[in-house]
Amino acid sequence: MVTGEKKRSIRRLKSMYPLRAKVNESYLKGTEALKSGKPVVWGMLNYYYGDAVLKAMDIEVVYPENYGAALAAFGVAQGYLDIADADGFPTHLCGYSRANIGYASKMMKELKGEIPADAPLGGMPKPVFLMSSTAVCDARYKWFQALGQYMDVPVWTFEAPVPGLKEFFMEGTYDRLIDMGVTHLRDFIAFVEKITGRKMDWDKFNETVDLIIEINRILHETNELRKAKPCPMHSRDFWSAMTPALMLMGDIKDSLKCYYDLYNEVKELVDNHIGAVENEKYRMVFAELPPWHSLKLFDRLAERGWNFVIESVGYHPPIPMDLSGVKDPVEKITRFSFQKFLGLYRDAKEHNVTEGALAYPYMKYVTEWKCDGALLHPLISCRSASTHLPYVANMLMEKLKVPSLTIEGDIVDLRLFDMEDAMTRAEPFEETMEHYRQVRKQEGLDW
Repeated sequence: MVTGEKKRSIRRLKSMYPLRAKVNESYLKGTEALKSGKPVVWGMLNYYYGDAVLKAMDIEVVYPENYGAALAAFGVAQGYLDIADADGFPTHLCGYSRANIGYASKMMKELKGEIPADAPLGGMPKPVFLMSSTAVCDARYKWFQALGQYMDVPVWTFEAPVPGLKEFFMEGTYDRLIDMGVTHLRDFIAFVEKITGRKMDWDKFNETVDLIIEINRILHETNELRKAKPCPMHSRDFWSAMTPALMLMGDIKDSLKCYYDLYNEVKELVDNHIGAVENEKYRMVFAELPPWHSLKLFDRLAERGWNFVIESVGYHPPIPMDLSGVKDPVEKITRFSFQKFLGLYRDAKEHNVTEGALAYPYMKYVTEWKCDGALLHPLISCRSASTHLPYVANMLMEKLKVPSLTIEGDIVDLRLFDMEDAMTRAEPFEETMEHYRQVRKQEGLDW
């Protein structure tokens, strides 16, 4: 450490940095592909199975959702939000989509297809098609359809129905979902072959599917290590390290090696009782999407002893399942993709939490990671990541006597987040957490 340099409030993992670099690698490969005439795709988070096809066919893919976060983190999002506003898109629309629509508008209308000069990470080149999805978020497929007014390229939309917990377990529902997913994925492969002129390498696809499953398994095991006291891995490192598993950014074989390195580093810290925050005073869970433009919030809270030990259910790997008996790689990745929600639903059903199943994981997190409080971040521009948060707060208090602090903001729009207000509210919340520690003890809870 350089003499006089302020000591970091969060101990950052060394193994996180190569995984974070996978984001840069993906955008660099995208711009290189454009120069060499290779196809580039703009992709929507689809929980693995569309991504597996593109990886196996050696097609570069960049992710507007991730890029929206990057625009915010680099401090250049506002200009693109303003363009989307001027083009008539409402300010309550998803911040990722508004930033991306503004980016596409500037690139296509003003720059005639050239990447904007201020675009971080090399920017996103014009795609040969758009890969959308109906999973979870309201804006997903309509956002990519809206891009059609700027770019004359095809849009493929993955059907990704997520039934409620009760409906999921009705007789025959799961089998019908798998049959639909397999058929849809085969249709997508045929579509990609037609658009790009490339043929699927089925051996490589099978290998890619197995790599995806193993990457997510080892990341799941790494998160399990975070139950240790003190917790060795802060949420900031998780958010930096998760994209090669969630969106398959960068070289997938090298990513697997990096995830093994991550696991080994976290395991060593656990064995030596070293925490991400030097004096871990409060163990925290975070929900849902972080303020990418203001991640310094977590450093300032760490100075007060807040260690964020688990976070945002949407970013985490599926609960591992045995797929060794599934030989067809299309069926295997389809079952793995549906496990993202099915695993959580099974757990919720086992614990008799049949309402608000997507809120249930926070009860699991608080109980197993022994959290003192929850920081909830409702977003004006993301209904799907916000509407269940009051239910989360009520459930944690009623069932576990764990309080929640709600800090409103946005994933991209800095104007909607007040750092100083958040810090002002943190200190009295510590008194609340101390109080409920005593309440839990009186009620026989073990933390």
